[in-house]
Amino acid sequence: MGIVNLTPDSFSDGGRLESPDAAIAHARDLIAQGADLVDLGAESSRPGADRVPAEEQWRRLAPVLEALGQLDVPVSVDTRDPLVMQRALSAGASMINDIEALADPAAVAAVARSGAAVCLMHMRGDPLTMQRSPVYRDVVSEVGAFLQSRVVALCGAGIGRDRIVVDPGIGFGKTLAHNLALLRAGRALEQRCGAPVLVGASRKSMLGEITGRAVDDRLAASIGAALAAVAHGARLLRVHDVAATCDALRVWQAVERPIGE
Repeated sequence: MGIVNLTPDSFSDGGRLESPDAAIAHARDLIAQGADLVDLGAESSRPGADRVPAEEQWRRLAPVLEALGQLDVPVSVDTRDPLVMQRALSAGASMINDIEALADPAAVAAVARSGAAVCLMHMRGDPLTMQRSPVYRDVVSEVGAFLQSRVVALCGAGIGRDRIVVDPGIGFGKTLAHNLALLRAGRALEQRCGAPVLVGASRKSMLGEITGRAVDDRLAASIGAALAAVAHGARLLRVHDVAATCDALRVWQAVERPIGE
């Protein structure tokens, strides 16, 4: 999943793709690099970020969604706003990626009506508060229980399990130790939830804590996190650097499943 942030304030690439033409070109470039789908975000969810009104999100999203609608690659929209979800799905989005795991009943209804896929993410608190001393007794068990409960709720609302992906929410109300535990728990989370696990660790602050590198110098660390996530059962990776990640995965898979076997 290639990341396309249409925001002025995202932690890694805020402001770089604010113009529709730049965002469209970047999305097409990520697809050419090997992205299986692209994820458009019009509201930053970095720690400390404020909410962005639905109309402003849609102003950013609409021209990009329209331009990408002719492509064969599915387009995901990263939003927690039901109105934005409705408009995006009507405009051809194939997936909703919600950091609040469709907590709003209107969001559940919008996805249920559409037939689209959905990614349910775990977050402690909200972007404004989530990194203020997060505490868990057992982070894997608690995150797993939350995601399992959301999967059950969505299935009860008519959203088929085969449309659901779960995301443990790396960096969303977690310390470094919490994030590492969740990266190791991909298989356990998939088994508990009955849904594939998506991991988004690309360029995040946990990688800076481990390596001491600034956000623009975390390519190697991001690839390391991606390979570790896949080794522990992740099925989808949300990344900024598609070509480099694809190359690393090809080498890893060639070792794991030698060519010709």
